[in-house]
Amino acid sequence: MPGQEDHEKWMEQAIQLAKRAESLGEVPIGAVIVKDGTVIGTGYNRREIDKSPLAHAEIIAIQEACEQLGGWRLTGCDLYVTLEPCPMCAGAIVQARIKRVVYGTEDPKAGYAGTLYNTLQDERLNHQVEVIAGVRKEECQHVLKDFFRRLRTARKVAKRLLTDAGDGQQLGLEGKD
Repeated sequence: MPGQEDHEKWMEQAIQLAKRAESLGEVPIGAVIVKDGTVIGTGYNRREIDKSPLAHAEIIAIQEACEQLGGWRLTGCDLYVTLEPCPMCAGAIVQARIKRVVYGTEDPKAGYAGTLYNTLQDERLNHQVEVIAGVRKEECQHVLKDFFRRLRTARKVAKRLLTDAGDGQQLGLEGKD
């Protein structure tokens, strides 16, 4: 079983993927799938780029890992993700038979690995997943909070510019150079 040092190493890769997503204007979430100490799948949020609600970091990493292994079962694999999986991703994780999920920070609005619900360990399902929460939590939180803070600031600036432009139109300045 991987130790804390391994968890932190793999989470660092997930954090770097999250930062890559952020550089593309996506919500910064990254995921890495590891089997026997080797990365077999990676992903980062691509919902805006792909114009798809399915393009979550975990789903992309699962697809890549399945291609790498040549099948849909990811038994013996660990998934490292910067944010607690949502309902869709938790379902995909169970379906893929992933052994362990290690996540950075909880998701109070959509977390299905223990925060709102615990799909990953629901004994009524045919597979349960070991969950390790809080690995590099502060850093994962920081990446997300900074992204949303910048997004809110940009929206306020854009709104202010639109309001100012609207005031100019009301003063009869539209179309004048």
